[in-house]
Amino acid sequence: MNSLQPKKRSKLRIFFGKKVYRLRRYSEWYMDGKKYATRRSMEKLKHVIFKHRTPLLRKLKDVEMELQTNKITNLKIAAKRLNGIMLQPGETFSYWRLIGSTTKRKGYVDGMILHYGQVTKGVGGGLCQLSNLIYWMTLHTPLTITERYRHSYDVFPDSKRKQPFGSGATCAYNYLDLQIKNETNVPYQLLIYLTDTSLVGEWRAHMGANRTYKVYEKDHSFTRESWGGYVRHNTIYRKAYNLNGELIDDEFITENHAITMYEPFLTYEK
Repeated sequence: MNSLQPKKRSKLRIFFGKKVYRLRRYSEWYMDGKKYATRRSMEKLKHVIFKHRTPLLRKLKDVEMELQTNKITNLKIAAKRLNGIMLQPGETFSYWRLIGSTTKRKGYVDGMILHYGQVTKGVGGGLCQLSNLIYWMTLHTPLTITERYRHSYDVFPDSKRKQPFGSGATCAYNYLDLQIKNETNVPYQLLIYLTDTSLVGEWRAHMGANRTYKVYEKDHSFTRESWGGYVRHNTIYRKAYNLNGELIDDEFITENHAITMYEPFLTYEK
């Protein structure tokens, strides 16, 4: 792996780069031969394969609470686009193809976004919480993740972290997409909704699960880089168990490398 370090790009390059990547994605959506999931059903499938929730509000250093409350507005709009989506055998779920662009005209407001390691704001900000949730849930199902992007920066120190570092999926319309293919012979259904305090997701299926999963990390470390900063590393694995609780597989999922925007060894002092 080449050493990571912060990159400085001009606003002009970033602007035209986004245009090029977005046009490329539009072309892929219509010419790549994939069968994308589009049908929605509000009749819940019987079997819950995996369910997870994350808090809507967190206290984050140097982040205005207004941006977090605005995020809830954005999540409500996006959740309506995904709730009830059916993923039939052979179909591919595309996060951004279903949600669409996040514009003010659709009701989206300014929320928190991460831009080259800096906390800033933008219309539709905060939807990474939704892509993170879906990615984490999918790791606990037989569905196949065919496209996922890791976060390049680790902006905030761990605070009551319950999941391994790097077990989320960053998103940016539309070129940083999250895509999931149903390579099983069973229909799946995604449910997404908000309570007063949480963002909640469920993967349901026509048949019950015949295995369970445990996602964990290996080789977690921080390295001091020659340019003066730190990079955080780990690898993500998952164990699969049959219904008798017997281990039947232990597979590599992905590796993560992210530039830390804080002093890691001060943060982790006991």
